[in-house]
Amino acid sequence: MTTPAPLPRRNFLKTSAALAAGATLAPRFLTAAERTRSIGANDRIRIAQIGVGSRGRGAHLEKGIIPHLAATNFEVVAIADPWKKARTDTNAVIKATWGREAKEFESYQDLLAMDGIDAVMIASPDFHHTTHLEAVAKARKHIYVEKPLATEMDNLVRAYDAAKAAQAAGSIIQVGTQLRSFPGIVGARQLVKDGGIGKITRIDETRNSEKPYWYSYLNRDVKKEDVNWKEFLGNRPARPFNAVQYSAWYGYYEFCQGPVPQWGAHFLDLMHYVTGCGLPQSCMCMGGSTYWNDENKFTVPDNVIATWSYPEGFIVTSSNNFGNFAGNSRKFYGDKGTLAVDNWNAPTYSADGGPKRDGKIRGKMNVEPIPHPDHFLNWLQCMRDGQTPNASIDAGYQHAVAVLMAVISYDTGKKTFYDAAKRQIRTA
Repeated sequence: MTTPAPLPRRNFLKTSAALAAGATLAPRFLTAAERTRSIGANDRIRIAQIGVGSRGRGAHLEKGIIPHLAATNFEVVAIADPWKKARTDTNAVIKATWGREAKEFESYQDLLAMDGIDAVMIASPDFHHTTHLEAVAKARKHIYVEKPLATEMDNLVRAYDAAKAAQAAGSIIQVGTQLRSFPGIVGARQLVKDGGIGKITRIDETRNSEKPYWYSYLNRDVKKEDVNWKEFLGNRPARPFNAVQYSAWYGYYEFCQGPVPQWGAHFLDLMHYVTGCGLPQSCMCMGGSTYWNDENKFTVPDNVIATWSYPEGFIVTSSNNFGNFAGNSRKFYGDKGTLAVDNWNAPTYSADGGPKRDGKIRGKMNVEPIPHPDHFLNWLQCMRDGQTPNASIDAGYQHAVAVLMAVISYDTGKKTFYDAAKRQIRTA
């Protein structure tokens, strides 16, 4: 089957920076005392959430922070989401946990105008991440923000600068690439650092599925009267309410740029963490909607592959095919052996394929896990002890640059390069 030409770069992206810059806020800035200390050991952390759909309610709240309630001291005091049902469902969880509901808002701006918030968790759609991160950073809150960090490079730079300024003023910022908090992944990092598989020349991920994940969000019974459609669209062009676009925004390119930013961000961050490498030098990406074409008119590629080169001397590839789930793997190829992270929680390594294998690796060996706090617990602890969390804003910037190099290559059909001095991505 012939792969269609890459989707053209959307005109609306050009206006996103100007529109976002026009947003007005009434932030509460940290006092001088707050800038010089973390939240005390016995002080209750007052947390707000921006975006309380399945990710915010499930991954962030129910599976994320609530399991650590006994070990820490916090409460969720405010939530913001354009969809009434999302707010209602999340407040049911909050009331069951704390015995009272959080204050509800449709807009993140109204939430940030509220007094008494210490920290904000951001689980909004991808295209909102930089807008919300910048606003929360300027309000000088502690932050947990989902990946991918950005969908446009200019917005990434602005949000990153705001986050760094907030960090300098005392804000603790954790990016939601949680694999680097898995004990097995921490152990894999140590294995590579100790030279266990030698010099790495190539790192590959193939992560496939029978069907694109955005189909699972269809038929959520979203009603127009329950949604603040303008708030959802944010800096995207106005259009009539569309329940399918709201429900399954993952499948529309102007809201989400597909599996490389979505799934690949986790892989790229893991790879950056395990190898300790810097930013990529160049990238090529190609793909298209090659199989799933139906009445939903999804525009996110269901078949895509991206390849990056790194100054450390290795090539990295991320591949996704939603027409066949066979062949999933995740490998680090070294000259003494191969590290396999096919199971996130239990990586293994062997001497397979290593031209300089020296007999120290016997058969297939389990990576020795290194105890490490859960990603959410790590963030909660860092707010008290002032330490840098495991997935810092710099780690988020690194994966975002790599992702955007692939996105721009896909959009233009050209090879991309990162200019570190100018913090720009250029094409060949």
